[in-house]
Amino acid sequence: MRKNTEFKLSDWKDEVNTYFEKSLCLALIILLFAFIVFPKIEVKPYIHEVREIQTIEIPPEVRKQFKPPEEVKPIIPLTIEESDMESDEDIEEVETIGPTTLDLTKPPPVRREGTTPKFVIHEEEPIPIKKVWPKYTEFAKKCGLEGTVVVQAEVFEDGSVGAVEVIKSLQSGPGGLDEVAIEAVKKWKFIPAKNQGKPVAVWVTFPITFSF
Repeated sequence: MRKNTEFKLSDWKDEVNTYFEKSLCLALIILLFAFIVFPKIEVKPYIHEVREIQTIEIPPEVRKQFKPPEEVKPIIPLTIEESDMESDEDIEEVETIGPTTLDLTKPPPVRREGTTPKFVIHEEEPIPIKKVWPKYTEFAKKCGLEGTVVVQAEVFEDGSVGAVEVIKSLQSGPGGLDEVAIEAVKKWKFIPAKNQGKPVAVWVTFPITFSF
């Protein structure tokens, strides 16, 4: 086995030497061909140019002529006319602000719109007691647009409506029927949902139908 490996290594070196001789001959041929085809190769030397910039001092007589203009502030005449008003002692004090019941110790109410979880445990569903139906827009009337907008409204513990989201759209965009439906639902009033007899805030889904 040792003799075979040495034989293989010697063969590999011989092949490398033959490739080296061939590549060297090819390189020499290419160089000779380049010299024959391009006998003259001119190389221009790089010339570094230095440019001098001369500075001129402006005489003081000329500097005085270039003074910036002074800012001129406008003078506004102030005239005070003497009126025939009575003296401060004769002016009657009139109370225009009545007593207030503002309690500064209580924190301001926190805006809760959209903070109610989507799934709240409750035993009784909210019941609408005041419905404000949306009005058709002029554009929808002219187009004869009919259909249903499905909304999801947030009903608080006092029965008022907070955030309103559109689940199924009919006409989106400013002035569309989706926006009209949201504005109308925000004016609704509900008997709130209850869990163990206590009112809780929940989300309720219902349709708003537009038809002639």
